[in-house]
Amino acid sequence: MDMKKAASQVSMPFTSARRIDFPMVDVAGIVYYPNYWDLAHRFFEESWESTCDMHYRDVLHEKKIALPLIHSEAEFHHPLEYGDIANCEITVIKLGKTSITWRYVIENQHGVLCWSAIQTTVCTSMDAVTEKEPIPDWMKKGLSRIFEN
Repeated sequence: MDMKKAASQVSMPFTSARRIDFPMVDVAGIVYYPNYWDLAHRFFEESWESTCDMHYRDVLHEKKIALPLIHSEAEFHHPLEYGDIANCEITVIKLGKTSITWRYVIENQHGVLCWSAIQTTVCTSMDAVTEKEPIPDWMKKGLSRIFEN
């Protein structure tokens, strides 16, 4: 599947928002740094309903596909505080034969950039998570909806 061609049709970031709740913050009242990855993964799971028209649970348990994180680079730009709204955009910036590279941008309710990350996942079978497998066509087609041009 030609991802550039597919992405040029109708491609826009997945967007969603979540409130920053008390269990996510440290004693200073800002998001405790490991919780950014948890927050990103919650947005990632939610994105599957928009991209591939299925819950991420179905990707794991019905399609038997796992996408473990193999690389992550993040930048902390501005703290998210207790009560803030985290607005997230997710795009796919690279789709390889077996791996997917995602861009995350999280801003607060005022449009201030708080956290950004580039993360790479690899496609594996739930039955053999240590062995790479090709990304299926249905997944490529769905992810083309958020492919960054």
